[in-house]
Amino acid sequence: MSDTREGDGAGTDQPRLSCRHIWKVYGKKPEQYFPGGEPAEETPALAGRIREDGAIPAAADVSFDVAVGEIFVIMGLSGSGKSTVVRCLSRLVEPTHGEILLDGEDLRAKSDKEMIEVRRHQIGMVFQNFGLMPHLSVWENIAFPLSLQGAAQDHTRKRVGQVIGLVGLEGREKSYPHQLSGGQQQRVGIARSLAVDPDLWLLDEPFSALDPLIRRQMQDEFLRIQNDLHKSIVFITHDFLEALRVADRMMIMRGGRVVQTGTPAQLITNPADDYVAEFTNDVPMVRVLRAHEVTDPDAGSAEGRERVSGGLSVEALLPMLSAHPEGLAVEQGGTVTGVVTAQSVVRALARLSDAEEARA
Repeated sequence: MSDTREGDGAGTDQPRLSCRHIWKVYGKKPEQYFPGGEPAEETPALAGRIREDGAIPAAADVSFDVAVGEIFVIMGLSGSGKSTVVRCLSRLVEPTHGEILLDGEDLRAKSDKEMIEVRRHQIGMVFQNFGLMPHLSVWENIAFPLSLQGAAQDHTRKRVGQVIGLVGLEGREKSYPHQLSGGQQQRVGIARSLAVDPDLWLLDEPFSALDPLIRRQMQDEFLRIQNDLHKSIVFITHDFLEALRVADRMMIMRGGRVVQTGTPAQLITNPADDYVAEFTNDVPMVRVLRAHEVTDPDAGSAEGRERVSGGLSVEALLPMLSAHPEGLAVEQGGTVTGVVTAQSVVRALARLSDAEEARA
């Protein structure tokens, strides 16, 4: 499967998810650092004082939006705070301070009972540990969240059948987890999280426990599913190459704080500091650049040219350009936005190479 990402993910003016100034402090009386409900100091000073007091600012003033249909990747090294943030979004971990809005509704204002309903109906979660129930079959594991909702049997039967087909598990409905490969178990976990048709999909290092080949296959399946469903997704990883394959935008964290947010190309061509640059050092630009970023304004009309997705990577685009030397029409959201040619790709790569040399 080629590395294709559709557009920039934005489907409406209002983001599906807004995370505003989230703090999570582990220690005695963490509320003391937010008198009157506001941080006592600027972020760097407050995070430093919290550490001096022997507490841990696992998330420190984290803010971001996720658009409708967007894959938003959060990455960083172990201990950077990325998993803490994703658990704060669903309030599996209670934030110490900040605001979390899902479709404009304040999740932090909801009661525990209301949040249970939000998790059952609006948020799907997939974690590194598949969390399958060993005594339940594939069909029963996938149906479990629907049974918690009290869904009718007809609806459950139809929905489970749909997601089993979506993740390619036909014929394994009666199998038990111990009879499945790691990749198949992860497919069950994905299907289970999709069974409730969530508005927001949270994935915390979902493929990191898999062997490299299976991991690549699962990334392909994930992108295929997303191209069908257009979910709003927060995806956690520590692997930059994985992030490149799946991300519309990325946020890099360090020590609980946000270091930089942007598209993969923005992070690679204009890293905020040496920490971000270290992540991107050995990444081939042909994997980063997308067709919509290398169009040729002087290529003329797109009429009559073969069309390609604006999210197609340059790596996947090159053999297609070899077969179509006249150029290819770039399409985003059903609209042609430009023409890409071999010359425009070379010019874009040359510009990026010059910029990297200038930074060095």
